Amino acid sequence: MITLYGASGHAKVIIDIIHSNNESIHHIMDDNKNIEELIGYPVLTPCEKKCKNVIIAIGDNKIRKRIVTTLNATYSKAVVHKSAIVGSHVIINEGTVVMAKAVINSSAKIGKHSIVNTAAIIEHDVIIEDYVHVSPGAIITGGVTIGEGSHIGAGAVILPNIKIGKNVIIGAGAVVVKDIEEEVVAIGNPARILKKNTNNE
Repeated sequence: MITLYGASGHAKVIIDIIHSNNESIHHIMDDNKNIEELIGYPVLTPCEKKCKNVIIAIGDNKIRKRIVTTLNATYSKAVVHKSAIVGSHVIINEGTVVMAKAVINSSAKIGKHSIVNTAAIIEHDVIIEDYVHVSPGAIITGGVTIGEGSHIGAGAVILPNIKIGKNVIIGAGAVVVKDIEEEVVAIGNPARILKKNTNNE
């Protein structure tokens, strides 16, 4: 049985994924004491003792990392929707969520506590580090590396063998044609650096 941390819209999607795999939810936790229920599940305050088999059901990379580094817990294996396609020799680490219709092709490696959102495509030999969010419909082509904490916007396209640094935000619909340094926001087609990503300070 899986315990979710976070009672949000993102949690609702993860509940659907768990149900798609005929798995069970133990309970949901949230810091907000005003939230008592989420689509039929009781919402409790975080456990005082060690929590077991947890998925952090929060879309924000920075918050997800903070909770993982402070919560006394063991984490669930990756949760993958039954409609997702996962190729051979793919590694998907603990706490990661793969949503409906996503495709992860051969020899890709997905880090811990990351999100591969609805209908995203991760091509062969891609490396995605921890706490990354690949938004719906994004296309990550072969050989790309995405650094820890980065967010790839909906419908963005990353061309082959590109390296994206840590804590980068790639805007929705952007087309990345060259390497992107860490801790910046990049938008457009072709993607250009707009500003530093100060959200990580």
